[in-house]
Amino acid sequence: MAKKKKIRTEFRKNRSDRPRTSDWTRRFRQHGFEDEAPLQSERISGKGELARHRTVCGEEIDGGETPGLGIHLDVDETVCRPGRVLSMLGLISMVEDSSGSVYQCATRRLLKTLSTDQRHVVAAGDRVLFRPVKETDPKGGLIERVEPRYGCLCRTVRGRQHIMVANVDQLAIVTSAAEPRLKPNLIDRLLMAAEKGGVRPLICINKIDLVDPAGLQPLAGVYGRMGYEVLLLSAKTGFGVERFRHALQGRENVVVGQSGVGKSSLLNAIDPKFQLHVQPVSEETEKGKHTTSTARLFSLAGGGFVVDTPGIRRFQPWDVTAEEVAGFFRDLRPYGNLCRFPDCTHTHEEECAVKDAVADGRLDERRYESYCHLLVEDVD
Repeated sequence: MAKKKKIRTEFRKNRSDRPRTSDWTRRFRQHGFEDEAPLQSERISGKGELARHRTVCGEEIDGGETPGLGIHLDVDETVCRPGRVLSMLGLISMVEDSSGSVYQCATRRLLKTLSTDQRHVVAAGDRVLFRPVKETDPKGGLIERVEPRYGCLCRTVRGRQHIMVANVDQLAIVTSAAEPRLKPNLIDRLLMAAEKGGVRPLICINKIDLVDPAGLQPLAGVYGRMGYEVLLLSAKTGFGVERFRHALQGRENVVVGQSGVGKSSLLNAIDPKFQLHVQPVSEETEKGKHTTSTARLFSLAGGGFVVDTPGIRRFQPWDVTAEEVAGFFRDLRPYGNLCRFPDCTHTHEEECAVKDAVADGRLDERRYESYCHLLVEDVD
């Protein structure tokens, strides 16, 4: 590790101005608008927008494609313990240390005020350095530093980066054959996030007891030909549960999917000790009821861990430009270099190898339509 040094870094604004002016009447009665002179200069101080920087001790780190704070803070490691974040409950992080003890930790103010695109500086699965605060709370602590991450699942929420989980090596994409209905386009988006995050995807289709499994073979075959592992499961009957358990063992997993597809039910099936709360889907809408409210990490009996996440209804990948979309589609990549134009978008150009492959049946038409939908959206 490089020698610690003092660096200048940008911080968030502590207090924001009013979103809009609402005191027009009071200002008119006190001063009037006609006598108000135009602003001739702007005062720039330490509290201004252009000079919100602070000096901290640490080192700058380049995470590349991996989301992080960009700074490895210098902390007193003699009074800190390494731990892993199990879940987030509001402003409190549940952190487990190496002995298995769980602490309720707040986040150091310095971390929370760093200027970053992330909604939250701490995520489930993070490896952190925390300081126990025994004088005030035997099971309380303060997160002093977030260690560099790998294998992150990220999405865009209100223009900011939401790290759903960090430090995983396998993404189990859980969907249901029915109730709620299967959404292949959501699978494609999650596959893109897995490719970008460097995480191995595992496609799991639950509730096959509600349909004829033969009808799922075309879809499973499309993903299987691309090298993705596809599991047909039923948490209710137990079909495929042993294969699911074996696929998770020894790995650092995250389970993601729509609300109501049976993520928690599958985890209960592989280990009843989890005792995760489940509810039936709504009879009117055939949608889930968001029983899981926060991401939670559980250790697996055979080694490794799994993170159960809340249901999602829409997934927008983070920091993916339109030019990058085709590169995250495994089936489109081999044809991209065969197009006439090097910057071909595979939508309207002539002599496009991708469009020719779709017309000839070598590429799945639904996958191509999914690519086009992502291309026209604002995926930046």
